[in-house]
Amino acid sequence: MRRINGSAIIIVGLVATVAALAFPVWSYADRSGTGQANIAASTVSTQWGPLTATDRDFLVKVRLAGLWELPAGQQAIERAPTQAIRDTGDHLVVGHTDLDKRARDVAAKLGVELPNQPNEAQQGWLRELSAATGPEYEQKFANLLRDAHGKVFALIAQVRHTTRNTLIRQLASDANVTVLDHITMLESTGKVDFDKIADEAAGLATASPTGPPPPNGNLPPASTPLEPGANGELTSKPSAGAPGVVNTDRPDPGEPAAPGGQGAPAPAQS
Repeated sequence: MRRINGSAIIIVGLVATVAALAFPVWSYADRSGTGQANIAASTVSTQWGPLTATDRDFLVKVRLAGLWELPAGQQAIERAPTQAIRDTGDHLVVGHTDLDKRARDVAAKLGVELPNQPNEAQQGWLRELSAATGPEYEQKFANLLRDAHGKVFALIAQVRHTTRNTLIRQLASDANVTVLDHITMLESTGKVDFDKIADEAAGLATASPTGPPPPNGNLPPASTPLEPGANGELTSKPSAGAPGVVNTDRPDPGEPAAPGGQGAPAPAQS
């Protein structure tokens, strides 16, 4: 019995050792079904870094945005009843002409095929604008385009944060400048329905909001200002210029990289 029990203990020990050795191999080598495996399965290598499905989707969406927003801007220049809408249309045309050039350049280098027509929803928005006139046209123009630009912000942030491809990262930076400029102009028309935007976002929320308690009518204590230490003269400028103004002075995609990184945008003017 002692010999049998001793053999059993040895066998159990061997099985446990093999299992312990096998577990890390399964955990780290075989990652099928995990998020990392799903990303890796659709990722290709390029000289500018890995190119994921999300990167390629972003590139296509930049192109699609220009395919409907540039015509919408052109239409606004030609038929909008107020100067604010016409000025916004001007920014849409200029911004998407520039951004589309950058997107097509990146797509050509990465071998990504781009669409040449707006998608069905975008074509529907263009038809809505074409059918509207007067104040209704202004309202539709401001809100359809503001909603579209606001929603793409999340994708730009995700791609800018996570991409390992330097071309896609720079395009995300460029897209962020363009989209923020267009949002600023659309809001300057005074026609954006912020209540509708907030209600739609709240309807899609799945978690309870967090944050400090609501004001109780009493003034809170003043916050302590942030002050730089005595570390010599500071030379950089604030990232934004005048309130409501977005710097869009970016180098042409064919120009040499600016100091500070490949294709780095020019510093903001203060």
